[in-house]
Amino acid sequence: MPDRDFAAEIAGGYAFQGPSLLVGAPLRDGVVAAEARVRVPLSMLNRHGLVSGATGTGKTKTLQVLAEQLSEAGVPVFLADVKGDLSGLAASGTADPKVVQRAGLVGVPVAPAARPVEFLSLTGTRGTPVRATVSSFGPLLLARALGLNETQKAALAICFRYCDDKGLLLLDLSDLRAVLLHLTGPAAEELKPYGGLAKATAGVLLRNVTELEQQGGGAFFGEPELEAEDLLRVDAAGKGVISVLELGDMQDRPDLFSTFLMWLLATLYRDLPEVGDLEKPKLVFFFDEAHLLFNEASKEFREHVEQVVRLIRSKGVGVFFVTHSPRDVPADILAQLGNRVQHALRAFTPADEKALRAAANTFPRSEFYDIPETLKTLGVGEALVTVLSPRGTPTPVVATLLPPPMSRMGPATPEEVDAIVRRSPLHAEYAEAVDRESAREKLEGASDPASRGGGAKASEDEEAPTLGERLGKAMDSPAGRTLQRELVRGIFGVLGIRTAARRRRRRSLF
Repeated sequence: MPDRDFAAEIAGGYAFQGPSLLVGAPLRDGVVAAEARVRVPLSMLNRHGLVSGATGTGKTKTLQVLAEQLSEAGVPVFLADVKGDLSGLAASGTADPKVVQRAGLVGVPVAPAARPVEFLSLTGTRGTPVRATVSSFGPLLLARALGLNETQKAALAICFRYCDDKGLLLLDLSDLRAVLLHLTGPAAEELKPYGGLAKATAGVLLRNVTELEQQGGGAFFGEPELEAEDLLRVDAAGKGVISVLELGDMQDRPDLFSTFLMWLLATLYRDLPEVGDLEKPKLVFFFDEAHLLFNEASKEFREHVEQVVRLIRSKGVGVFFVTHSPRDVPADILAQLGNRVQHALRAFTPADEKALRAAANTFPRSEFYDIPETLKTLGVGEALVTVLSPRGTPTPVVATLLPPPMSRMGPATPEEVDAIVRRSPLHAEYAEAVDRESAREKLEGASDPASRGGGAKASEDEEAPTLGERLGKAMDSPAGRTLQRELVRGIFGVLGIRTAARRRRRRSLF
């Protein structure tokens, strides 16, 4: 039994009132203080956090345990599933001996249960397809997905500015290709006020666009575009829906999927209303493999990430970065992550030892633990934890034994995933791509004399224009283009107005 001062201090540090999630039970010198509880207040889960640790130390199970409890509390969750392990959230676990033993040590009942899960996919191969338009993605994020250098980024930004000014919608990659060809051919003179576009640079952009298409990116860009509110759903029983983005088929495109996650955060910030501090967050967003977002990132890109993370809290969204070491996250962003679950770090080399000590220095001091040594000796499913109390102050650092998940600790079968996808209300709306008139069609029409001058069909179309078409014509007017230049691009250059007339709606899962 740990000494009384230790157990009393930990119990007091986590004795706040109100709804909370159980992180685990305190652990010291190999003994569990099951009478104490390490918890995180539900109201503080929009203050952001970090789950980190070496490969194989239990990060995935930590995400699973937190997602289960958030769902049970009626909080929607978004998870990126890079390895496919988190699909087991949709299936009930089993009361096998290891689960029973771990639950007994932590002092929790064994209650296997599935959770309401929505499977999403960037390619549509293992989930409901999710898409974003090229216009909405913006030049800064698209440049990162394409792997462009500074000169090429500037050229891409010019293309976007030209399209904004001319009312040309970039919905898919074929639109971007058509614009690049147009600007190095018939419209080359039109770009002089913008600085021009060298043919060699345009050639690089075209090659990178083609490569992105061949690697599956073509399926992602287009319409219908994912709406932020589709991640904020609860089921008929009031449980938060867990949206799992399946990325097993995108592991060779880390720049694309990590950039998509950032686009999604920026879209949530753009679309959600200000709500201030809530009793529980509207959404908790787990950003897995977070180190990929910052690898070779420009200063401008990092500043934009910091801005989104800092501001999105006021929209009721909590963000947890999931990565190997705290050093993977820039210091200005790390400073905003008050809820920490740090699994073991290994120190096989001098560089590893230096990284471990740097990680240890990000924790508050502890009278009960040698933090660098503890980080080396934590077992699987154990972690150093500190969270924010309801007053916003850090709780005592404590080595914690985490409870086992109550959903399946392993992937769902393809048949189980397919069945869930088929009955999803989102699948009915997003499964089929829509190809409406955009930059490619406009440019092709402008170059085709037969398409000019009106005619019977044009007259018929003008007699019964839809609201979306009238809006499109208005935005193509000089006044509309001015409004676009002023409002259209915010953080990351993400489109700030809808590129189509889209209905607002609320759904339940069943």
